[in-house]
Amino acid sequence: MRKIEHLGIAVKDLEKSKLLFAKLLGHDSYKTEEVESEGVKTEFFMIGESKIELLEATKENSAIAKYLEKKSEGIHHIAFAVDNIEEEVERLKSEGFEILNETPKKGADNKLVVFLHPKSTNGVLVELCQDIS
Repeated sequence: MRKIEHLGIAVKDLEKSKLLFAKLLGHDSYKTEEVESEGVKTEFFMIGESKIELLEATKENSAIAKYLEKKSEGIHHIAFAVDNIEEEVERLKSEGFEILNETPKKGADNKLVVFLHPKSTNGVLVELCQDIS
């Protein structure tokens, strides 16, 4: 793993949260994107070499909607940048981690993504991200 790629924060109101984080960080977001397949709208902020991703549910049955219903707003996941997502999945499986989606899927911000089950990572949802070339 190369670095923390981003922290994902589940929010109820993306527009309100976008304004809040712009004030907090002292600059505007650089990107808004909807990921239809995941039922989520995202907003990205740069902070040094890492990012903050705000996530708002666009579908009632999406993972973010369920998270917000169960836990309210807050940190949803931590994402790590990797050079080769398939190799990293195999390495982590061999170390005993439970992979939620072994086949990488297209995520936000031009990334291939795979998630690790929180029960195998001390309760933290972990996302692996690889740039799509």
